[in-house]
Amino acid sequence: MAAALPLFHHPEYSVSLPAGHRFPMDKYALLPAALAAAGQAVAVLVPEPMPARWLAAVHDPDYVAAVLAAAVPAAMERRIGLSVTPAVARRSLRVAGGTHAAACHALAHGWAANGAGGSHHAGPDGGAGFCVTNDLAIAANRLVAEGAVGRILILDLDVHQGDGTALIMAGRDDIITLSIHAQRNFPVRKARSHHDVGLADGTGDADYLAVLATALADALAQWRPGLVMLQAGVDPHADDRLGRLALSDAGLAARDALVARACRAAGVALMVTLGGGYGDPAQVAARHAATLIAGWQAWGAGEMPAAARIGG
Repeated sequence: MAAALPLFHHPEYSVSLPAGHRFPMDKYALLPAALAAAGQAVAVLVPEPMPARWLAAVHDPDYVAAVLAAAVPAAMERRIGLSVTPAVARRSLRVAGGTHAAACHALAHGWAANGAGGSHHAGPDGGAGFCVTNDLAIAANRLVAEGAVGRILILDLDVHQGDGTALIMAGRDDIITLSIHAQRNFPVRKARSHHDVGLADGTGDADYLAVLATALADALAQWRPGLVMLQAGVDPHADDRLGRLALSDAGLAARDALVARACRAAGVALMVTLGGGYGDPAQVAARHAATLIAGWQAWGAGEMPAAARIGG
């Protein structure tokens, strides 16, 4: 029997939003069923909430306090694109906890996924673009601060640039940011990652995969991370409502398989967050499920040999 895919997940990952909202929050609740429908066995692991002090380590403490009190100013809520309710506040802690827990699992076993996360637009001063707090930055900062890993590469493959993550990690050499995105998509004003690749509208599978293979190989060789945190947004898909690229289902699967093979070959642990994807929630959940399965199968559906790990 094939090994079960290790997935950190919790009911708090999905909260109610107003009818017709552009953010397909239900995709998180639908993900386990989508994996099952695709025939993938899943080991569901329950994350603990992230302690608030780790949110305040990368975000303005006053902003974090406002989030946790569900008292975010209306102007900031407009920038985020949704209301920060008590349920959204709890979700912020739980998702960040899930990203951290999945990373710890990956460091111990090789590969793991968080069934949400990748909230890469939230920056030092607050949220933006449906992202309340930046789970990638929060978890990465904690992992390095606690000595779990010496260097992390945050590989952002969402169709939108990981601007918030880039701003938070600017100037650091222990947490590296690499963003491959549609150049003419949101945000209009890009931040500066350690390395950015802005792609032309309509970029398809072959060109995308060639760019990714080169950029990832270069980053692994130059920075020698002990962990890659993958923001695996499915919004580069040709049919995504908010995307400008033209990847197919097969192209997205090949993307995540490429990352998994490259990391395993380099002896680098890999954890995955869902990232963006916009449209019918069931369809988007199915895309996320397919990319997770592709990465897990390419990894080899098992632990990375300890002798292969570089332990960066």
